[in-house]
Amino acid sequence: MMDSQEKALEQEQNVEQNVTEVEAAAPEPERKQYQTKKEVLERVREIAQGDEAPQKEEVDYLKTIFYKLHIAEREARLKEYIDGGGDPEAYQILPDQDEEAFKAEMGVIKEKRQKLFKEQEQEKQENLQKKLDIIEKIKGMVTSPEEANKSYKEFKALQEEWKEIKNVPAEKANELWRNYQLYVEQFYDLLKLNSEAREYDFKKNLELKTKLCEAAEKLAEETDVISAFHQLQKLHQEYRETGPVAKELREEIWNRFKAASTVINKRHQQHFDELRSKEEDNLARKTALCEKVEAIAAEENKGSGDWERHTKEIIDIQKEWKTIGFAPQKMNVKIFERFRAACDDFFGRKAEYFKGIKDTFKENAEKKRALIEKAKALQDSTEWKSTSDKLINLQKEWKTIGMVPKKLGDQLWEEFLGACNKFFEARNAAGVGGRGEERLNLEKKRDVIERLKAAAEEAGEGLQEKVQKLVEEYQSIGHVPFKEKDKIYEEYHAIVDKLYKELNITVAKRRLNKFKDNLKQVAERGENALDNERARLMRQYEQLKAEVQTYENNLGFLNASSKKGNSLIDEMNRKVQKLKDEVQLVRDKIKAIDAENKEKE
Repeated sequence: MMDSQEKALEQEQNVEQNVTEVEAAAPEPERKQYQTKKEVLERVREIAQGDEAPQKEEVDYLKTIFYKLHIAEREARLKEYIDGGGDPEAYQILPDQDEEAFKAEMGVIKEKRQKLFKEQEQEKQENLQKKLDIIEKIKGMVTSPEEANKSYKEFKALQEEWKEIKNVPAEKANELWRNYQLYVEQFYDLLKLNSEAREYDFKKNLELKTKLCEAAEKLAEETDVISAFHQLQKLHQEYRETGPVAKELREEIWNRFKAASTVINKRHQQHFDELRSKEEDNLARKTALCEKVEAIAAEENKGSGDWERHTKEIIDIQKEWKTIGFAPQKMNVKIFERFRAACDDFFGRKAEYFKGIKDTFKENAEKKRALIEKAKALQDSTEWKSTSDKLINLQKEWKTIGMVPKKLGDQLWEEFLGACNKFFEARNAAGVGGRGEERLNLEKKRDVIERLKAAAEEAGEGLQEKVQKLVEEYQSIGHVPFKEKDKIYEEYHAIVDKLYKELNITVAKRRLNKFKDNLKQVAERGENALDNERARLMRQYEQLKAEVQTYENNLGFLNASSKKGNSLIDEMNRKVQKLKDEVQLVRDKIKAIDAENKEKE
């Protein structure tokens, strides 16, 4: 019976030790909620400067909460700065006094914990030696019944001394307890007191152990499972330190106490299993968000639109992140660092991109200002021919300069155009500058436009070549009167756009029909010929789509609010439409191959 009780007690102790280790690895479920960094810092100062022993779980919790609040505060300041019109690239993160103070106090706590750990380890070793000495003394008392009777008072004193001695090294605790209990039981078995005294001792111990059983059983009603578990550990310590009961009752009383302990231990284990399960789920959700941000950060951004779209996606993910609770303690900091690194990578590259655009805009604006100064220097000139050529060259050079911000671009263009208009209006008012020649050029262009309109009513194989010749003829004609320039330009492009659209459709149909006619010959080249052709067309399709996207992005930076603005937007729109027609033709070819494959099947 003695051996079975010792074995059961040892197993129960191992369960308690394992559960305690689980508890140490998991965050406490009930903790004080801190709202500001100063509240956290105040608590850290209390621990660092006070006499209480720093608890690892609380210190880790305070560190996590402080940096969560710190990062949220930093992000809020950045958002406020940007919303107020600040330049993201110019934003600087200033040193934070609270963070510096927090680090300093945490350093003090670390030193205190290291010192406390050394003192505790030294105390455990001393306690171990004291208990070993007690065991040796009790061992010497169990040599004979006579010696046991004589040493009873000394034995009781040793028991009291044993109770006063607390922690010993964990790896020695089980063996130490087994040896102590063995010799205590042997002593009692040999003890030859009068029956009344012995029965009184057993009865008193039974009463104490019964109360411990009742206290352990009542813990099942405790709603706080953590508190119940800690109270149970104290009851176990008291049970061990209480003397034996009569032999016939030892197994019974122990089984009652063990049964009550098992209920509490199971509730405690289940509680932390649920916590771990929830934390693992939080880790999985946070890992998925990390992967989303990393995927977004890895995508290519072809323009400002892409950057802004991806920014909105990441900000939405950051909001979702804040709704998720803690991950397991060992991974909580790591997963946050992974998430923050992915976000920092994206926003860092975004800042570099817009800094580059800003520098380019600045350079382009300086170039345009230089042209404005040149135009203003020429606006009052009366050297009509040479100045006209110079201003026309300046206008051509203007078109080669890249983009600037829309508002500034409109302002610079109006200023540049104003200088040019001032000269040309003065030249026209003077009636010089080849006015007769310009009128003649106007008539020539009108004639070409009429022939283009007539061609629009025609059809046939040679229509495309005919239209191309008329376009070349129109482009070879010189300047027209300045006031007629925009009107004739719009009339010309209206008919040309119409013709090109119709020609593109007609030509596309002919090209598609010819492609379909050749499919049979392509199929005869080999088993994979059609699949190879389809793969080639898919590559062409993706390339054309990318070109369309590039042009449309570039169009977003251009402005044509003035009727006298340059024709760059019109030209780019025509190119975009032509590319879209080509995309549609390639799609039709792919569909034709799919239909041919289906027919073969």
